[in-house]
Amino acid sequence: MDTTGAATLHENEPHHNDIAHRLNWLRAGVLGANDGIVSVAAIVVGVASATTDTGPILIAGAAGVVGGAISMALGEYVSVSSQKDSQHALIEKERRELAEQPEEELEELAAIYQGKGLSPETARTVAKELTAHDALGAHLSAELHIDETDIVSPWHAAFASAIAFLIGAILPMMAILLPPESIRIPLTFVAVLVALAATGAVGAWIGGGSKLKAAVRVVIGGAAALVATFLIGNLLGASGIV
Repeated sequence: MDTTGAATLHENEPHHNDIAHRLNWLRAGVLGANDGIVSVAAIVVGVASATTDTGPILIAGAAGVVGGAISMALGEYVSVSSQKDSQHALIEKERRELAEQPEEELEELAAIYQGKGLSPETARTVAKELTAHDALGAHLSAELHIDETDIVSPWHAAFASAIAFLIGAILPMMAILLPPESIRIPLTFVAVLVALAATGAVGAWIGGGSKLKAAVRVVIGGAAALVATFLIGNLLGASGIV
């Protein structure tokens, strides 16, 4: 039987793991943009409710954008670095076990496939063939669901998170700085809530959940943040403290 054609027939089709990996990156990007929208909008609305001077609003907004992007990048870097270290430790542990007790590892792999419904004979045959082809890869996939070649880079994750935050932060900055003073706050409210509804719906679409429920949740949360900072800024501005 010619298996060459079978091997290449679907080579250009996306595989499940590849799709899941890309969707995870997309979901992280949407969440990063959402954070940029909410946090920067809350800052600039709070300052704008205390003063009509553009200077303080610009300074506070710029500080929020830069500080938020760095914070997002740092948090993602630390998180992914910890995940990467853990994955490398598991890979080295599996590599050591394969070198020190290959027979026990073969039996373990066969047991895994037997547990998935294969007969003992078929499970052992599969385990032997996978071990002969790539023992470490077979065990990482079956036992730990890890692909040795698909470990996320902390630097890539940090950069992507910072960029997503910056993209989200652009909207509230433009909404608060470009319009006339009389409409800058209400226009920012509207623009931010519409954008949050969109990011919530996109995030739900990626995850396969309800777009309406997700949009409502994120809009309510964003509105609460904006109202809170608006009231605090307005209170401080009226009190003469600032």
